[in-house]
Amino acid sequence: MTAQDIIETEIPAALKQKPELAKEINAIIHFDITGDNGGKWTVDLTKPDNWVTKGAEGTPKMTVSVSNDDFVKIREKKLNAQMAAMQGKLKFKPMDMGLAMKLAKLLG
Repeated sequence: MTAQDIIETEIPAALKQKPELAKEINAIIHFDITGDNGGKWTVDLTKPDNWVTKGAEGTPKMTVSVSNDDFVKIREKKLNAQMAAMQGKLKFKPMDMGLAMKLAKLLG
């Protein structure tokens, strides 16, 4: 599993199962994934569908920065997201705790 699998396949699948999550988050989020299999993606939860695009598009309400390895570990529940954030492995700019918690529901 890579960050690309999570962002391009698992996030849209989760949103199709729970479309209310997109409405609840209602923001553009950029993912900046570093390391092998890294890249930039835009998750636009202000739209009714086609949420994920490759590259950084639009003006994000938040940018999430994390390495591919740590992102996969967080998704597989091998790394606690709050601990990763405290250790500086997972960064949010700007730090919006409410938005980060909503995003955790989507990624959890």
